[in-house]
Amino acid sequence: MDSNEVRQEWAERSGEYSPEYYAYYGPDETSESIRSILDRFVARDASVLELGCSSGRHLAHLLDHGFENLAGIEVNGDAFDVMEETYPALADQGTFYHAAIEDVVGDFEDGQFDAVYSVETLQHLHPDVEWVFEEIARITDDLLVTVENEGGEDQSHSDDPDVNYVNDDFPLYYRDWSRVFTEFDFVEVDAEVGERDTVRTFRSA
Repeated sequence: MDSNEVRQEWAERSGEYSPEYYAYYGPDETSESIRSILDRFVARDASVLELGCSSGRHLAHLLDHGFENLAGIEVNGDAFDVMEETYPALADQGTFYHAAIEDVVGDFEDGQFDAVYSVETLQHLHPDVEWVFEEIARITDDLLVTVENEGGEDQSHSDDPDVNYVNDDFPLYYRDWSRVFTEFDFVEVDAEVGERDTVRTFRSA
């Protein structure tokens, strides 16, 4: 599966892992973890960007807790219809970009966002677009949070990420996000390994 096919898979996603799926389950423990990290490191008026926001359940949780300068990037256009129905206040107040991350991130200014985070999104980016990681670092002024599946202890440490096909369907690329972002002058200040995902918190050096 090449990078175009990966983008198309998520742009047309329905059923499991679709915008409707995530809206149905709503904010969860991950939403609360992100809010707690942001509360710890940035002010409530911080500009916050979610990479791969889907229908906005994590951003809606932030809005409910006083964060108002919110933005999101999402490749699936259905997500915005679901957001308007499920989280109308977020849809009205936030700034959203209907695009693949790699198609829009280069348009942002250096340090445009005080905080940037991803939840099980960067793990699906094809190796052909790994250049986007440096762009993510470039647009992040202070705080960067990754909540991604990094694979088990048997993951290789080569430059090429290991890949796993979820339900024999779409690819999940295991990467060492500490290694990725510390190469771009970020300092890892916290890491929490969960049953599936690892939550890493970075600050700009």
